[in-house]
Parts: sequence; C-alpha cells; structure tokens
Amino acid sequence: MLAESTIQNYIRNESAVLGDDLWRNNNGVLNDRQGRPVRFGLGNDSAKINKVCKSSDLIGLTKVIITPEMVGTMVGVFTAIEVKEEGWTFNPRDARAVAQKVFIDLVLQAGGYAGFAQSVDDYRRIVKK
Repeated sequence: MLAESTIQNYIRNESAVLGDDLWRNNNGVLNDRQGRPVRFGLGNDSAKINKVCKSSDLIGLTKVIITPEMVGTMVGVFTAIEVKEEGWTFNPRDARAVAQKVFIDLVLQAGGYAGFAQSVDDYRRIVKK
C-alpha cells in the first residue's frame, strides 16, 4: 500500500508532465517570537473556519483551452486535490474528511476541479485528462 506522501509526489509529477501546476498547501498554526499564533495555509483564517472547511493538500491551476468563441485561449482552472492513502474511503462521521469535502464542494460549485485522490488515475479523472 502506498503512503499518502508517495501518492502526492506521483500526482505532482504527473501534473508537471501534463503542463499544469500544483503546489503543496501546508496548513497549521505556529507562534511568532512574541508567542502570538500565526495561522498559515489557504482558508486557515481561524480555528473556527478550519474546523468546518479544510483546504486541500495540493492547490494549483489546470490549463484548459476554451472553445469556440475563445479558441486558442488558455485559461487556468483552480484545482484542489485532497490526497489520501490507498484504500481510503470517505466516512461521513470523520469530521476532518467532512471539512475537506466542504472545500472540495466549494471549488466544484465555482467551476474548478477538485476531489479526493488515491492515485495518479484519480487525479487525471478529477482534472479530466
């Protein structure tokens, strides 16, 4: 069984092969020199927000050619990939997974590409390549 970190590396390599860009989206909180908490990561504005909506492991842009009125124009579609280890299944009682799905659904509703991926094939399916 492949570890999440290995799958994540495979997906990032595949995105580069496809000409797209994905970046690691680390999330968390650390104290600054004065002991004040500093939150980092996309959408990690507060503990309250982060509890209900967790941004994905990989964030980036998928290149798409728009047709027909904009033939030849390249646009970047916001992409969010939540990487999971092989064999993972969504559990609606898992608060973390539910919060991750909230973010995925927000991206999908806005016309972006997003989803849970356990393999390069899952990633390709999400970005429709």
